[in-house]
Amino acid sequence: MAPNTNGSAIAKARGSARPKAQQGNPLAKWFSRAVFLLAFIATCKWLDGIKDRWYVFDPESLHQLAQAAIAAAPAPNATASMIEYIVTNLTETYPSSQIALNLDNSEWVFSNAGGAMGAMYIIHASITEYLIVFGTPLGTEGHTGLHTADDYFNILVGEQWAFAPPNLEMERYTPGSVHHLPRGHMKQYKMHEGCFALEYARGWIPLMLPFGLADVLSSTLDYVSFYNTARITAREMFKNLFIGKI
Repeated sequence: MAPNTNGSAIAKARGSARPKAQQGNPLAKWFSRAVFLLAFIATCKWLDGIKDRWYVFDPESLHQLAQAAIAAAPAPNATASMIEYIVTNLTETYPSSQIALNLDNSEWVFSNAGGAMGAMYIIHASITEYLIVFGTPLGTEGHTGLHTADDYFNILVGEQWAFAPPNLEMERYTPGSVHHLPRGHMKQYKMHEGCFALEYARGWIPLMLPFGLADVLSSTLDYVSFYNTARITAREMFKNLFIGKI
């Protein structure tokens, strides 16, 4: 039997015509993508403009709290006593219906970020704020990172040194002082011979997480610390979202 050439030709024509119809107008696709991108940018700018309405902590109040904790400590290097003082004050100042705090001050995890290594205790984590105690008794040095949040580093014990060109002189921060790193800025820093600080960041906190976790994936391979950091951060963020704290 002779092959049905007309039928196969019609099938091929239909098959070749279908993809062209499905592809549509490429200009329309690019237009829709541009509209989506512009809408996304506009939404981000709008959210960035109103993010301060979700802040609970105040940088100056936290600075005063850090200074009070230093003054109340039985010794200049009594870090644990300072932390207890800070957490107790925070729980008395902020009701649990307003903000969720992590009261387990034994929940420390290693932190490797920007080449520097220390440990941190996450007191609070939400979408727009975090409050931690970060430091090491050994000393460390690294890059601050380039962030979408303002960072306030309240020195409790030891010293932090910093450097940012074109200023070629060392910045020095001692107990009771605060090192403010505005968002979009970066520095080299060193926690000289051991340092602990109450660190407060306000801005878009989830966008800071890749910096805080990248060293684990590319260098240390400390997946235990990676897991604990992700677990505690997610837990605290969800606790705050549950009570309406963004």
